[in-house]
Amino acid sequence: MRTRLCAVVLCGVAMTACIRRPTANPDIIVTSLTSGPNNLDPRVGTDDSSQKLHDLIFDNLVKLDEHLRVVPRLAERLEHPDPLTYIAYLRHGVRFHDGRDLTAADVVYTFESTLAPSFVSPKKGGLRELARVEARDPYTVVFTLKAPFESFPINLNVMPIVPNGAGLDIKEHPIGTGPYRFVRYDVDDKIELQANRDYFDGAPKNAGLIMKIVPDEVMRGLELRKGTMDLVINDVSPDIVHQLHDDRRLQVIEAPGVDYQYIGLNCQDPALKDVKVRMAISYAIDRHAIVDYLRRGLATPAPGILPPLSWAAATDIDTYPRDLGKARTLLDAAGLKDPDGDGPQPRLHLTLKVSNIEFNRLQSAVVQQNLRDVGIDLDVRTYEFATLYADVLAGNFQMYFLQWTGGSLADPDILRRAFHSTQMPPEGFNRGRFSDPLVDSLLDDATASTDPAHRLAVFQEVQRQIAAKVPYISLWHKTNVAVGQRTLAGIHLSPLGDFLFLKDVARVPAGPAN
Repeated sequence: MRTRLCAVVLCGVAMTACIRRPTANPDIIVTSLTSGPNNLDPRVGTDDSSQKLHDLIFDNLVKLDEHLRVVPRLAERLEHPDPLTYIAYLRHGVRFHDGRDLTAADVVYTFESTLAPSFVSPKKGGLRELARVEARDPYTVVFTLKAPFESFPINLNVMPIVPNGAGLDIKEHPIGTGPYRFVRYDVDDKIELQANRDYFDGAPKNAGLIMKIVPDEVMRGLELRKGTMDLVINDVSPDIVHQLHDDRRLQVIEAPGVDYQYIGLNCQDPALKDVKVRMAISYAIDRHAIVDYLRRGLATPAPGILPPLSWAAATDIDTYPRDLGKARTLLDAAGLKDPDGDGPQPRLHLTLKVSNIEFNRLQSAVVQQNLRDVGIDLDVRTYEFATLYADVLAGNFQMYFLQWTGGSLADPDILRRAFHSTQMPPEGFNRGRFSDPLVDSLLDDATASTDPAHRLAVFQEVQRQIAAKVPYISLWHKTNVAVGQRTLAGIHLSPLGDFLFLKDVARVPAGPAN
């Protein structure tokens, strides 16, 4: 598959005769999305394309720095005078794209409208601790919680501010304060954005963006080669990136990312209830082969769900380097003796469910062979993503592949949402039905504590406990990668893989090819 796919990219330039650059203005940057946005109302849209556009059209009260800590954005500062209160002091002089000043009334409206009983928003769950939000004065907003929750500020990073009184039409004609103004959306074709010259954090260094909707990754590679697309961010496969490295007209930029690929395990399944079996599976898997060959180095083996660049990541947890001897010993200790030594009979039969994208097929073949090496027969079953996800939520699986992405991993509270016994679907994300009294107790302690040093110590102990009990098998953290024309400067990828850096991208004279 790898050879055939790369050959298409290398030899397919003749296919691009019908491809045209959508603008003659070189100061407009042409990039891509894999699908159109579902909803441009940032209170509603949570699909990847919608959220990337929200970051460009709107602003949040806060943002995340390179260590995933909350820092100011629309809020000039955020104070926390007592366990139940957060106070946001807004910047003065920020304007919406229609010329109106941003005030506390807009912030209050954004949160109150999202929480209104009649309003359907998937972001309600993240605001469950919020008792009320009030304007103290035109530039001061007070958030009052129902109970102490030190991870609350992360929710201010995923709630872009809309104008006071914004109706349902904002999903089609969004007005924000962000670095770009919405111009038009040609459904399933492209989105056009114009630079906001009055942006409070500095005007974009380009005239605007055109985001072409190109679902096919081979076509995205061809458009880069043809020059009809300027930049593709995280949406070309490692094999195609490898081929495009050789094109002297293109540049490839890499940066550490946070996206996390793992194998989820059903901890209530009779075959997987024993932690020794889960540990054996983890020891059997060759993560480095997946990273080096399937990902072509565009990933790093993951020690756990929190990325290494997170301020809360523990560095002293079990990582399960491949060790077939340990895997076999653990299976023996679990009572799963090899029935025929080196013969063909397996110790155990398991099923792995994956979505039907090509990379998952290749990765599952590696895992299947790895487990065969220790006497486990693995049946790999592929599904449309919606079917796979429904089975995962229902607990209808033994093992599955999924990936946590971006902002989901920005705060260590993800440990509570993914592993606390009260967070099993539909209440939370504990899809493997993992239950451990010590982990629950530690997570309750971290959630209630208002002492940053104590929370950090407890969260790190939680990571050690989870690594030892293996409800997930960690595979890799993604490396962010952008491929762009050499005539572009200012490409600086963030760990979250968002598009906000596009405001700093500019066309420059082409340098010498090398």
